[in-house]
Amino acid sequence: MTPREAIRAAPGEACRPEPRRVLAPDIWAALPQDPALRLLALWADTVQAHALLLDTTDGAVLPVSVAVQDGAYPALSVDWGGISAPQAAQPVSAAPAPPAAPALQHAPTASAWPGAAWFERMVHDLWGHTAVGAHDLRPWLDHGRWPHTMPLASRPGPPVVSPEPPEFLADDTEGLMQLPLGPVRDAIGEPAHLRLTLRGDSVLRAEARLGYAHKGTLLLLRGKSPRAAARFIARLSADATVAHALAFAHAAEIATESPAPPRAVALRALMAELERIAGHLDALSVLADCLEAAAFGGACCLHRELLRRAAEVAFGHRLMMDWVVPGGIAADIAPGGVEAVRRALQRLRDALPELQALADALAVRLRGIGSVSPELAALYALGGVAGRAAGRRFDARALYPPYAALGFSTLAGSGGDAAGRLRQQLGEIADSLHLTTALLDDLPDGAMNVPLQPVSGEGVGCAESPRGDIWHWLRLDHGQIAAAFLRDPGWALWPVAEAVLLDSRVEEADLVRISFGLPSSGVDL
Repeated sequence: MTPREAIRAAPGEACRPEPRRVLAPDIWAALPQDPALRLLALWADTVQAHALLLDTTDGAVLPVSVAVQDGAYPALSVDWGGISAPQAAQPVSAAPAPPAAPALQHAPTASAWPGAAWFERMVHDLWGHTAVGAHDLRPWLDHGRWPHTMPLASRPGPPVVSPEPPEFLADDTEGLMQLPLGPVRDAIGEPAHLRLTLRGDSVLRAEARLGYAHKGTLLLLRGKSPRAAARFIARLSADATVAHALAFAHAAEIATESPAPPRAVALRALMAELERIAGHLDALSVLADCLEAAAFGGACCLHRELLRRAAEVAFGHRLMMDWVVPGGIAADIAPGGVEAVRRALQRLRDALPELQALADALAVRLRGIGSVSPELAALYALGGVAGRAAGRRFDARALYPPYAALGFSTLAGSGGDAAGRLRQQLGEIADSLHLTTALLDDLPDGAMNVPLQPVSGEGVGCAESPRGDIWHWLRLDHGQIAAAFLRDPGWALWPVAEAVLLDSRVEEADLVRISFGLPSSGVDL
């Protein structure tokens, strides 16, 4: 029996749109051996570890779980080929280090999901569960500044003091140098620490450390209604406020069987497409600034600003924050909003040929930089511009309305380097212009929102953001949030960026980082 067959044969717990299957430890440990399965997310609660998988044979999204036994569960992370990562850092004061996890009844098997490593470190920080067989148990979100360790555990632990600066992978080879980039840089941006190990100007290893923007979102959501919690979701990552709010709303609506009305669905899609276009233009302007391409960067900044102003006229906020809520939208589009959006979109449509010509000249300078192979994109379930430019034909918009009715199809390229991502972004801007026009031409009438049923249930929702697919899992207890997890595209983008930086030149590091559009806030939770 293959892992996929074992999943469908396992007992299920109520979750929508697919039952959440509870697996035996040996089946869980064997999941990475199935080449058709991809890991989207991994998280936990006090008694189980959970994973969200994509079955590439039929496109099904499968939530699965395994029991946590004596604080341990089988690891899904990869053996790093002999590289010895340090284990969890010993605290300087306060509580003693947790004891080693006991052996499970079924030993974990070899894994092919290296992207699970970051999730497993996060689970250890927040819930205290240990991934048995994992090769890296260093702190991830916990930088030794929390009032309690394991804040989501049934019994949070006492505070500890972690080493500062944070612990990175060690290498005693002579002649190597380490170059720290961040977490604070010379421009306003999200904090993240990227450590490059160099021989001369060649990058031998790249390792990222995040957690500097940790907000405690998962704990803040507990005990709140989905409507009240939506304000925290909208502030998880500012450049994807609509997309995160949409994925959260989808999860709440699916869990309570309370679908949003048609007009709200259409206006949500309009806001999401405006956010995607503005996000692509913003990313292109940052790339142009790195390349000192003033004409291209100035044009991108101009049209991004026109879109933001149109969004403010239509929805009262430049980022359209707090407009998408569980059950629909907070209010209807403002009078004159449709016309303002149409004008901004038309100006961008008229300027697109010139932008394309300028981008073609820049693409020559980006060829071969930060190349992602189709195999690497598939291994990390890389979505968004980076994944589609590498040939991975996946777009979360195909999974929810109203895109099927708009004749939506996934646009995928074949060049996985920075030049390919540049072309992909411009192609997706043109595609979004078509979608927004179709939405504006056929806005349905009707209600803006519906009340959510105060019931218990679980739901998985998704949305497509400017940087990739977002997944939210929500468990409700009589209408109140009992547990949640929010998966941002950065969980896949950062590890892939680490991989493609290997064997690159140090002067290319900023171009690679900017080309991927690496987000921190959504990963930091």
